[in-house]
Amino acid sequence: MDDFIRGMPKVELHLHIEGTLEPELMFKLAERNGIQIPFKTVNEVKRAYQFNDLQSFLDLYYQGASVLLTEQDFYDLAWEYFVTASKQNVRHAEIFFDPQTHTDRGILFETIVSGLHRAQDAAQKELGLSSMLILCFLRHLSPESAVKTLEEAEPYKEWIAGVGLDSSEIGRPPSIFSKVFEKARENGYRAVAHAGEEGPAEYVWEALRLLKSERIDHGVRSMDDPELVQYLIEHLIPLTVCPLSNIKLKVFLSLKDHNLKQMLDIGLRVTVNSDDPAYFGGYITENFLSVQKELNLSKHDLMKLSKNAIEASFLDSRDKGRITTELEEYYSENSD
Repeated sequence: MDDFIRGMPKVELHLHIEGTLEPELMFKLAERNGIQIPFKTVNEVKRAYQFNDLQSFLDLYYQGASVLLTEQDFYDLAWEYFVTASKQNVRHAEIFFDPQTHTDRGILFETIVSGLHRAQDAAQKELGLSSMLILCFLRHLSPESAVKTLEEAEPYKEWIAGVGLDSSEIGRPPSIFSKVFEKARENGYRAVAHAGEEGPAEYVWEALRLLKSERIDHGVRSMDDPELVQYLIEHLIPLTVCPLSNIKLKVFLSLKDHNLKQMLDIGLRVTVNSDDPAYFGGYITENFLSVQKELNLSKHDLMKLSKNAIEASFLDSRDKGRITTELEEYYSENSD
């Protein structure tokens, strides 16, 4: 089963590029840029990756991002993710990035997106891995800051597929950002949003009704509202679930308690993703391996999760068909 998972073609839809900053690269960039970080060794950094909740993680996450200064830094960050993802048979990735984390430190928007875009081009040419960028607004900041960020993105619009909403969820409902999402949709961006991770099912409703989100990132709290569950099933709304993240951030006490299998069985379009893999103990393959073991998923379940991600992606029908065919052939050759 482990070999089946490792070799399975995959699509990743919930991945924060800043969350792929491995301790080794953090030290390398800190040294290159002359930045002091409050850790002396890689192991000391890893020991700090014990979180009580989303906010305790975010505090360290933003601290880590402080080493990213130049276009080359952002290129190196993304390239390391693409190399890892390619080895795990990821065929396509839709990647979140948080411009405000960097522009608030005086980094130009152009610096961020140019480095990421250059890495995307290299990954397509050298690894055969396609990708899209999704600009996320930080919900702990003001909606006015989000509008400013959307304006800064305008010259690079052709490089950005959509907009999203992430960061601290509690007390920051999606409704706060309805105007910037409306403006983004008018400008041709696709829309996704984090909702129903620590926040209630009502936030999922707001993301759907007010932000017109095409996917719900996380969404595990949707199961608290039967009417919402039925809506998600009927309208084929994808949920980009991140199992190891949910355990690290205490959304569930253990993977055995996770509702992924339950959601899959009732017909929700759930997918498996890694969220912030450098901080949460695993990339997409490790997430698949962990949930398969703890929830006793069958090869058919794994196939369905992977196919859901292909269908939920922003790829065109031809590329979706190509990856789906590869997945089905793989399943046919490796099913018992």
